[in-house]
Amino acid sequence: MINIKKTYYYFFYKIYKSIEYTSTLVGGNFLTDFKTGLVILTLELWFLGSFLNYYSIIYDIKLNITAKSPILLIPLFLICILNYFSFIHTDIWKKYNNEFDNLPISKNKKGSFIVWSIVIFIVLNFFISAYLLQRYVLKM
Repeated sequence: MINIKKTYYYFFYKIYKSIEYTSTLVGGNFLTDFKTGLVILTLELWFLGSFLNYYSIIYDIKLNITAKSPILLIPLFLICILNYFSFIHTDIWKKYNNEFDNLPISKNKKGSFIVWSIVIFIVLNFFISAYLLQRYVLKM
């Protein structure tokens, strides 16, 4: 059975390691955990945005989303709370990072492939959904 919490921490771990590696290369190896949290928040928001775009197209509904819209604020609040208690409030992610560092190389490579496939899927899905929504709105 897949442990969702551990999977979420593994996702964080792979992005953290990537940011740590690239930050070291350019001399900006600071606030890596904050940067990772920001990347995860962005991916979560893009996933939510894709869902709203497809929902708008499929149900032929024009969503008037503003900064005060509950359809935006409630998921954003829930995502921020989840990320806060997972990564900022406690340092349990460091324990998981140490555990994941000790995984066999072959298992980590498979994990990297899966994580980066998910990241690519989310990014492409968001931009494709925005493109389709734009085309749909222009046809109206």
